[in-house]
Amino acid sequence: MSTENTAPGRLPGLDGLRALAIVLVLAYHLFPGLAPGGFLGVDIFLVVSGYLITALLVHEHRTQGRIRVGTFWARRARRLLPALALVVATVTLVAAAMGGDVLVGIGWQLLGVATFSYNWWSIAQGASYLDQTSPELFRHAWSLAVEEQFYLLWPLVLLMLLLIPARALRVAVPLVLAAASAVALAVLAGDPLLDPATASAAYLSTLTHGFGLLLGAGLALALDPLRPAPSTAEHARGAAARPRAAAALADGGALLSVAGLVALALVLGIDQPATYRGGLVAATLLTGVLIVCLRSPHGRAASIADAGLARWVGERSYGLYLWHWPVVVLLGAALPAIDRGGLESWWLGLAALVLSLGLAAISYRVIEQPVRRHGWGAVVGRPGSGRLARGAAAATASVVLVAVIAGSTLAVVRAPEQSEAAALIAAGQAALDAPPPAVPLRLPMDERRPDGPGTAPLPAGDRITAVGDSVMLAAAPQLQARFPGIAIDAAVSRQLWQATDIVAALKAAGRLREFVVLGLGTNGYIDPQTLYDVRRVLGPDRSLVLVNPQAPRVWIPSVSEAYWAFAADYRNVVVADWRGDIAPRLDVLAPDQVHPGPTGARIYTGAIEDALQYLVDLPEPVDYEANPELHRPR
Repeated sequence: MSTENTAPGRLPGLDGLRALAIVLVLAYHLFPGLAPGGFLGVDIFLVVSGYLITALLVHEHRTQGRIRVGTFWARRARRLLPALALVVATVTLVAAAMGGDVLVGIGWQLLGVATFSYNWWSIAQGASYLDQTSPELFRHAWSLAVEEQFYLLWPLVLLMLLLIPARALRVAVPLVLAAASAVALAVLAGDPLLDPATASAAYLSTLTHGFGLLLGAGLALALDPLRPAPSTAEHARGAAARPRAAAALADGGALLSVAGLVALALVLGIDQPATYRGGLVAATLLTGVLIVCLRSPHGRAASIADAGLARWVGERSYGLYLWHWPVVVLLGAALPAIDRGGLESWWLGLAALVLSLGLAAISYRVIEQPVRRHGWGAVVGRPGSGRLARGAAAATASVVLVAVIAGSTLAVVRAPEQSEAAALIAAGQAALDAPPPAVPLRLPMDERRPDGPGTAPLPAGDRITAVGDSVMLAAAPQLQARFPGIAIDAAVSRQLWQATDIVAALKAAGRLREFVVLGLGTNGYIDPQTLYDVRRVLGPDRSLVLVNPQAPRVWIPSVSEAYWAFAADYRNVVVADWRGDIAPRLDVLAPDQVHPGPTGARIYTGAIEDALQYLVDLPEPVDYEANPELHRPR
């Protein structure tokens, strides 16, 4: 995510590469469904960082005969810390003022950011990168941590590599390490659909996600891009004699590489096994090919990549990366009624984009560039202006430090122990573990569907089996109150593919009742065949209620469509339109817009009640074989 412009020469095309990377990341985080694989932008950043940093270090060793590791670390700190401190100070103060879920886990988050170990703290806390609805303010800092750990260790490793006389062997070492890291990711990630926590840990780990940095380092060792360029006259002669074939090859390779990266961003998903078993590696390899093509003196791709808007965005990509995620989290918390899974969320994303661009531009102009070029005192005075500038710089640093400490302290003090969603789930689990209430709860009419009650009595709770996920857990107290004796089998992170085995086990144990409520589909894409498998296990004599899921996740519309289509095929299968009923009342959900609070749980229960009412109001089926005089509908 960082850049370094202290090089003796400008490396071609890197600003355009950074621009492409940050655009993919912004599309992924700000506009749901636009680029499901936009997280690959981080891997582009990692390759660029490994390439650029290694090129700078190799150049220093070649021209000065040594690598001043301490100076390198100081230069990295001057590049990264000012903007990061500004973001942390601003975000923590705003979050502390807001309170609520945005402060959950803020203590370990700040510790992870401050020590550049966020990825390891995230793994230790069991935080899942795959859960994109979690209001984790500094989640994106995991990649900064991976980079910084590389910056800390790589100069020392490189010093040893440069002692090896054979250039091919020097290049081979980081490439072999990159391959080992990629293989480790593929093996250790497992199946993210079955075990998202394990996949998340593999994704966040420096050891299994360091292949991009190492590939970039290997490229820099192989190409040595900062070797002195030919003289102007030699360059002019080379340009005049530039073969068209070489230019076409370079530009065509660059175009195909960009197209490949965009295609991967459009088809891959963070929860897909293919992402960990080749998708991320493919993105890094395409980035490497793109770097080689941009470096070619024959093509025009580099000049295009370094021009105009691409260069402007690329130069500010670090600030954009730092600001965009906390901005969208805070905006989402401030506007809980906006559906973050639908088109409404694009307005939220657009607001976050505009705000992030403005903040990044200010940070670049006022903080990043002055400090990088002229040192810490440049923010407040002219470089070299003496004691006054040094005093002003010290005062500014003190103010920033006080803001960071004050904001962090206030945020930690105000932070709740768990999110609202986690508290609702825990309360639901406690309700399942306790004896259910004996008196049914009648829902207010204004929380029922507008088609009104039916005429037949609703089935009693002892005729209903409910199978669901954490949403059903959160609604369990209201379900038990409305249907005393209902059998609820619900668990966190459960997915529909598990339903067939669960229903079969309940049937074998004699615990599957006449009416079955299936509240799944929140946690991932579904295979419609699973619904037919569940129906086969249920048999023709049981009725099935499918709870239409609500969540700000890209797969929800497809799950909903599958449910409605399946219900249309069977007389005694009906959809409980939880998604439709809760749409105008998203404010009664937890901040994740998934789990219902008490009012939301009553609406959830009301949707199921309406579906059951539809089933009991169905007329008796007509036996056309026994009554041939009746007209059979087509």
